[in-house]
Parts: sequence; structure tokens; C-alpha cells
Amino acid sequence: MPETETVAAPSLRGVMSRFATGVVVLTVGGEHVNAMTANAFTSLSLDPPTVLACVARTATMHRSITAAGRFAVSLLSADQEDLARRFADSSRPRGGALFSSVAVRTGAATGAPLLDGALAWVECELAHDYEGGTHSIFVGRVLSAELGSPHSASMVYQGGKFHRTAG
Repeated sequence: MPETETVAAPSLRGVMSRFATGVVVLTVGGEHVNAMTANAFTSLSLDPPTVLACVARTATMHRSITAAGRFAVSLLSADQEDLARRFADSSRPRGGALFSSVAVRTGAATGAPLLDGALAWVECELAHDYEGGTHSIFVGRVLSAELGSPHSASMVYQGGKFHRTAG
């Protein structure tokens, strides 16, 4: 069977920019401490409880998750756009300085920082790491899932901008 042509990256980027996604911050604690804003995150299965996050293989977060074998996810509220921007900035501080002036607590299951004020938190053990083009698809076995404030609006990302949902 002949190979089928694929769409050009700019076309796919344009299409996907129309799709609203939630916004999360992935974190790793301990000697591999790191944080990164992401929108390629979703639940995978309730049995077993798993989630997935996609991270560029060139990202420092990729190395952190792979080395630590554990990660946490803070689902951002609409009032946390400053944190979304902070952890998306490629010139952000590294190591422990990354969390200076950021209210966090340490996750009991992973030791990863959990951002105060988030809608919810998930702590995971890395179960699988699949290649997906320029990214890895990290499948996390959920060790802990916790709800934050039920009255907060969610932050979504669409069209290259952050937006808020009704809360």
C-alpha cells in the first residue's frame, strides 16, 4: 500500500488551536525538581486509574519525569494565569528557585510540589513512556487525586490565549 501524505504542521497547529483544552502545571520534586505548563493532559482510564501527559522530548521536564519516575499535576483555576505564564516561560528559573514566591505544598505520594489554589491535584507514578513524534506520551498511574475549591472557574487555552469558564 502506498504511503499516505500527512498534513503540514502549520495546518494541524491551526486546527488544534480551535480546540479548547484545560491548563495544568506538571511538577517533579526531589533532586529532579521542575515545573512546566501543559495542555496535553487527560484522563486515560478509571480502571486502572491512569492519566496521560504529552511532553516534548527536548524539554527539561521530559528528563525530570523520566529520571524521577513520578510527577504531579495541578489543574489550574482561571485565577492562576500568572502561574501558567510563569511555568511556560522558557527563561524561568531552574531548580528550587523555580518555586520562589509561589505557594506550594509537597505531595505526600510523590514529593512533587502542588500549587495552592488549583482546582485539583493528581499525583502519579510513571507507568509507561511511549514515543509520539517529537513528544513522549507519559502514562501515569494515579496514586492520589484531590479536589480543590468547587467554586472556582477553570482556565482553558484556545486560539493561543488563556480563557476562563463559568465557575
